[in-house]
Amino acid sequence: MNRPLVAAALAVAVCTALAACQKQPSEEAASATPATAATPATPATAAVPKPSATELEQLAERLVSQSAAVKEGEVVLISGRSQDAELIENIAVQVRKLGAFPLVTYGSDRMSRRMFFDVSEKYDTQTDKLGLELADIADVAIGLNNGTSENLYEGADPKRMAARGKSDEAVSQAFLNNGVRIVEVGNNLYPTPWRAERYGMTEAQLADAFWKGLNIDYAQLQARGEQIKAAIAAGNELHITNPNGTDLKLQLKDRRVLVSDGIISPEDQKAGGPSLAAFLPAGEVYTTPVPGTAVGKVVHTRTYFRGKPIDNMTLTIEGGKITAMTGDGPGYGDFKAEYDAVEDPRKNEFAFIDFGINPNVALPANSTVGTWVPAGAVTVGTGSNTWAGGDNSVPYGVIAFLPGSTVTLDGKPIIEKGVLKL
Repeated sequence: MNRPLVAAALAVAVCTALAACQKQPSEEAASATPATAATPATPATAAVPKPSATELEQLAERLVSQSAAVKEGEVVLISGRSQDAELIENIAVQVRKLGAFPLVTYGSDRMSRRMFFDVSEKYDTQTDKLGLELADIADVAIGLNNGTSENLYEGADPKRMAARGKSDEAVSQAFLNNGVRIVEVGNNLYPTPWRAERYGMTEAQLADAFWKGLNIDYAQLQARGEQIKAAIAAGNELHITNPNGTDLKLQLKDRRVLVSDGIISPEDQKAGGPSLAAFLPAGEVYTTPVPGTAVGKVVHTRTYFRGKPIDNMTLTIEGGKITAMTGDGPGYGDFKAEYDAVEDPRKNEFAFIDFGINPNVALPANSTVGTWVPAGAVTVGTGSNTWAGGDNSVPYGVIAFLPGSTVTLDGKPIIEKGVLKL
């Protein structure tokens, strides 16, 4: 349930979503997916708009030349599922037009499920040899986070899931340490019927938001991101409150602040590490807390685990770690079983704070859900945070979207009831 930098960068090796280098809950696991809207989604009566061939070609060119900054002679991994074959093929052509070398891998929800349930558990602890070798040869990985199932691993043994995640940690660190530039397309906004329902939107409305978010002026977003980054980097104590009962304080002094603006710039390439990632639709500023300083309570009014609701999941944070967890609803028992199966204590460490800054993405006003990029969005999480500039590489974490939050930095409001004030 972490944030994938690439949806299936190692699909050629494991034929499943990359469990390492992660940011958001995957489509399949949906462990910390957004909550259902206060009102049911409107029935999808309008056809879902499909991008034209020209739009797909333009997107491919932008992903390759601008976001990933592909150069002649580089090796580029490209991954996704068959429903986006045209875009995947366009990306490969754009890569080759620059004199670089594409390696295309296709997957499917069916294959991902079979790779878990039809493969003996005796292989769960194997470190992916091919994944490690790909980390050595690849310069760039571009992945489409386009899984269509929210409950793909329903019925999976939590201990097996934990073992698979643990075995992937070495591969994720190899991609990070080797400086592979990673572009992930989806970012919890990829249009699917189940996600649209969660957001209280039709699939057509979600598709419209997704494409508007993708087509933002990246130069303007980059400038806006740097402005907000500077303001946050100059502060220390952050205080987050929300009508759902969330009340959390943490310190940020001297912590690295990062921006996902859709462009892996020359400056990003020089900085290396987590700066070599772009999450699209873009528009986030994020950082990690001073270790041990987070204290308070984080509340999920409603979240989901493999399609089953969890109500009022509450995390008590003391000394920068989860010390207690409660929740109700049909999904809580299975979620807690998965959480308990991960024996690594690093899963409990408070990991990151993320602010959305993209003005082109908006959820319905009456929605109680949240996601990463809308301007004024607030997201926090525990566990894995190497993508955010931290040093916790545990392949697990809990993510909480907190729409409608108020945030102060050293006593001054930077977000008020979900409205960005910087």
